[in-house]
Amino acid sequence: MKPVVAIVGRPNVGKSTLFNAISGETKAIVENTPGVTRDRIYATGTWLNYTFTLVDTGGIEPDSKDVILSQMRDQAEIAIETADVIVFLVDVRQGLQDADTQVADMLRKSQKPVVLVVNKVDSLKNQMPDVYEFYNLGIGDPIPVSAVSKTGFGDMLDKIVSFFPKESPENEEDETPKIAIIGKPNVGKSSLVNKIAGENRVIVSEIAGTTRDAVDTMVRYDGRDYMLIDTAGLRRKNKIKEEIERFSIIRAVAAVERADIVLMMIDAAEGVTEQDAHVAGIAHERGKGVIIVVNKWDAVEKDDKTIYRFTETVREKLSYMSYAEIVFISALTGQRIPRLFELIDMVLANQSQRVSTGVLNEIITEAVVMQQPPSDKGRRLKIFYVTQVSVKPPTFVVFVNDRELMHFSYTRYLENKIREAFGFRGTPLRFLIRERKEKDQA
Repeated sequence: MKPVVAIVGRPNVGKSTLFNAISGETKAIVENTPGVTRDRIYATGTWLNYTFTLVDTGGIEPDSKDVILSQMRDQAEIAIETADVIVFLVDVRQGLQDADTQVADMLRKSQKPVVLVVNKVDSLKNQMPDVYEFYNLGIGDPIPVSAVSKTGFGDMLDKIVSFFPKESPENEEDETPKIAIIGKPNVGKSSLVNKIAGENRVIVSEIAGTTRDAVDTMVRYDGRDYMLIDTAGLRRKNKIKEEIERFSIIRAVAAVERADIVLMMIDAAEGVTEQDAHVAGIAHERGKGVIIVVNKWDAVEKDDKTIYRFTETVREKLSYMSYAEIVFISALTGQRIPRLFELIDMVLANQSQRVSTGVLNEIITEAVVMQQPPSDKGRRLKIFYVTQVSVKPPTFVVFVNDRELMHFSYTRYLENKIREAFGFRGTPLRFLIRERKEKDQA
């Protein structure tokens, strides 16, 4: 489970630049482009042996001081709710501002670990007196950095990872499957949790989740324990649509990060929306098992082809995750909840399935005979062998003579052949292509 690190700060202090520099994602958009789908608001960061999810709370439009402060408070609130560690970014050139002080008060009261980072420090010798001013915020030692030139990053990242939870020796709780339920507001996420918990009347415990509005619910179904992570409470009053969407996606990222399997809930009446596709993409990128749960199916007028048509539409809109299972339920009546748990158990098993190298290579050899690998300028791709290196998601290393020749379409072809042979329903597969010279094969 990767810790979540959120960056909070006023406009123009360099949040996006810092985000890009830590994550190494040059694709992230630095200029303020409104709209979540174009913004890259989450990425993976690594430092030493740690991997974490980095979230840019961003999105402040500098209209007036009042608006900036209220939006900063919203950002801080979201960071407090979703993050394990908060990076509070300030600007040495602008100096200490009222908004900084007020947000620092909120962060201090939250009891969450906060790393105070002072950006745009190009010369430690000349600017350190200005850095010391930020001690007045009362949230620890300010760490001077320059996001542009990446100086001071070692101290900053050391401090961030020092707050990560240490791996506990007793991993009993970790073995409980964690199921995140994500989807738009009012799609029935909480109703599903309540139905499952209520029907079985065996809520083992309620543990405060990462979001203030969400509670992780431990339930037992058919003799097995499951942790349900509900991302409820995504809508708040007086929020413009983009902000709701951004915040709901940040929360979804935090929930997905903690989960083994993601239940992507879709409203049967609405079908798959753009936001659904975006949030489902997060689960796919993170290599999680996915079940598409079409809720309120009891309220849809049906004929003998309705399920077929709806399934086709879902497959079309979420074409990148053809492996995902689909189930049609009613959270209100409990219709097909037993089927949902059958699928959850199946996907959990598939995520952890291992295939021996010998059997795997028999399948690959057969696949290569049936469809020749691509060639370019007289040079043909050779696949030496394939081996599975990890699970959750199942990950395969493919050793070839030339990586450039391994086209995406041929990787997809091999994936389909592996799925035909071994199933792996409900879980994405990862392929790492490694080049090996032919003389190495002796």
